Amino acid sequence: MGTSAVIVTGVFLGFGGLVAYLVGVGALAETRRLRRDGVPAWAQVMRHPAAFDEVNGVPGPLLQFTTRDGAVVEVFAPVPSGRSRPLAAGERVRVAYDPADPRQVLVLGRERRGIDFAFAGLGVGLALAALVLLISAA
Repeated sequence: MGTSAVIVTGVFLGFGGLVAYLVGVGALAETRRLRRDGVPAWAQVMRHPAAFDEVNGVPGPLLQFTTRDGAVVEVFAPVPSGRSRPLAAGERVRVAYDPADPRQVLVLGRERRGIDFAFAGLGVGLALAALVLLISAA
């Protein structure tokens, strides 16, 4: 592999690492913000006949809750219904929503921070690999 190919590969790895890191850190910050500043509410899990969960191939869950202003909000669940922890129709779950935009919802206890940390860690790993490639090309 030529020097220019190593540099191009390093730049692409670095850019991909930066994007992955920003996605992970941004999701962690949003989770932290909604846990800290979000308004807690109880939401009813509903099924929408036209919405499908790509992973399980079953109708995707909707969450319906009432804001403290009395508005009824219906949003798609920000987490999928998993085999180990399904979001069953009729179930009530605790959520925290952004009072400025109630469509921004966090299902409490199902934050999936592990995935967010994995994205941030993958980003750091890719950036370090890019750095190694770029240093070795110099």
